[in-house]
Order: sequence, then C-alpha cells, then structure tokens
Amino acid sequence: MTFKTPPRPCASPKPNLSGRLLHMDANREIPIDQDYEDASGEISAFDESSRTSLASSITQYRYENGRRYHSYRDGKQIYYPTQGLRWLRSRIGQYWAPNDDQSSIVDTIAHHIFLLTFDDKLFLAPLNNPKRALDVGCGNGIWALDFAEKYPETEVVATDLSPIQSPVAPPNLRFEIDDCCSAWVYPENSFDYIHIRMLFASVADWPALYRECYTHLAPGGYIEHAETTPITKSDDNSIAPGSMWENQGNLALAAGEKFGKTFVQIIHMKDQITAAGFVDVTEVRFKWPVGPWSNDQKLKDLGRWNMHMWEQGLEGWTLALLTRVMRWSYDQVKDWLRRMRATLLDRRLHVYQEM
Repeated sequence: MTFKTPPRPCASPKPNLSGRLLHMDANREIPIDQDYEDASGEISAFDESSRTSLASSITQYRYENGRRYHSYRDGKQIYYPTQGLRWLRSRIGQYWAPNDDQSSIVDTIAHHIFLLTFDDKLFLAPLNNPKRALDVGCGNGIWALDFAEKYPETEVVATDLSPIQSPVAPPNLRFEIDDCCSAWVYPENSFDYIHIRMLFASVADWPALYRECYTHLAPGGYIEHAETTPITKSDDNSIAPGSMWENQGNLALAAGEKFGKTFVQIIHMKDQITAAGFVDVTEVRFKWPVGPWSNDQKLKDLGRWNMHMWEQGLEGWTLALLTRVMRWSYDQVKDWLRRMRATLLDRRLHVYQEM
C-alpha cells in the first residue's frame, strides 16, 4: 500500500509552492523591531482587559497544587511492546499537563497561533474530501470542531484522555476517551486523514504510534503531525549561557529523559514517520517568536500570541514535571515561575521556538 504523508513540524501542502515558501520562512533570521526593544514600562502580550455518559473513574480528577489533572490510567505503569523483544514502560501516569479551564484557554490560544502560522488553514496536507478523519490527543477539541464544520460529510473522531470537550458538536464529530499509546481498536484502513498536534512529552514510543497510524490509514491517506518544543533559540545569541531561557530548556530535557517522554520529538518526526512506511514525506519548519519583538508584522502578531500562550501556560507546563519528576517543592516551583515570568518580559531577548 502507498501512503502519502506530509509529517511536519507542520505538514506540507503542495510542495511546488507552499513548501518552498514555508522553508524560506524557517531559514531566515527574524527581523527585530528596535522600537519595541527600546520601549520602557510594563510588558505583556495583551492587556488585562483582553484576557478574557462516562465512567466515574474518568471524571474523578486528580487535584494537585491548585490545578486539575486527568484520572484516566493516572499513575499506572503501562507496558507495551516495541520492535524486537524489548518492552517499554510509561511512567507517572499518561500525561502531565492539567486538564482544567486554564489549560483549555492555552489550547485555544495555541489553535489561534497555528491558524496564524498556516494563513488561516486548519491543515497543510492536500486533502480531497476525506471520508473519515482522526484527531489524536484533541485536548479541548477546538481543532476537531473546526474541521468537522469545514467537512460536514466527513466522519470525524477526536480522542483524548480527558472528557473536557464541548458538549455541543456537529453531528459528524464524535469525541472519545482513549489512550493513543494503547493498541488501537479501529479496523485497519479506517481513516483517510490522521491529525496529531502538540503531543510533545506525551508519548513514550513514537515509532509504535506512527505504525498504528500507518495500519489504520487507508491507501493514499495522510498523516499530519504538527509539533513544537519548549527548547528556545535566538539568532542573535541573546539567550546567554546560564540564563533562565537556557535553564528552562535544560529542565525540559532532563525531565523528559527522566520519565521517558521526549520534549524534542520535532527532530525525530520525519525519520520515524518514514521508517513506519509512509512515502512522500515532507517536513516544513516555522519560527514562533516569544514576544512581539520582530518588525515583520506577521511574526510580530505570532510573537504576541505566543507570549500570551507562555504567560497562560507556563505554570501548567511545569508544575507536575518539576514536583513529580524533578522532586522540587511547590515553593521552589513558584519561585522559579516568578523568575521565568520576569524573563518573559525582557525586551532585549529575541527568543523563538521552532515548530
């Protein structure tokens, strides 16, 4: 069987046009807005005024340090086979991020950032009226809702560990509580399109997941995987050795290594998707500034929203990892968050993420 896949840190649409343009965006340095850097006063991505029937075991959430976390398979050690005779163990539950209202806000901000990045497109794969689509790890379900409305004739399935999605959905969309790291129960060749987005440090065995995708995609179907990483960079070396930005990146790498789920899947995606059997694999990279420091208007807007996402998401991204995995106290984490938030406000730092 032949499977065409634009994986991505963003998948690629028509390679003769969009792929070339998108690669150019990722390779050039981000232009700096000197007026932004020289300005004084308080800085924030947005003004305060702009912030605006299941089993009981699934909804009996875990509450910890003021945040709510999923309970589905929480704390269990999950074993599943990898290639050969090795077995891989997934530790500290299945997912480390909260599933509360604050986390849903972060999901919605991220969705908007992807729309800005893709010029208001929900995906980049060259789809042609897919009959069935699967959204893996759908979070609050906002992408699946938009996709189902765009393709009313497509049967859309969206899965997640937590039942936090909207109770109001188009008739062609079904939300399911499922663990994508367990054996899939769908028949082979079930889907024409599989969408994965922002599951960094959520999957212990990515090659196994890609093989499940290959098995359950119909011939000619597409997988599209959009990923980012908390490891930040700067083209002008404004991230100094020993800085908070370097510190948070090193902490993410150390935590991922310690509990067996990488934060840098972005660098392995193309090779692993190809190894799963997919063909015509296209990888496209983007840069997301953290803060509106670029003089390119689109990147400035992206940076403003990305900074807003960091402001809203930083606590949820770090609390469980630093307390459960790195064994920090809650007070230590709060002090680290205070220093990290202060670093976010430093106009001299021209920081970006790759996706």
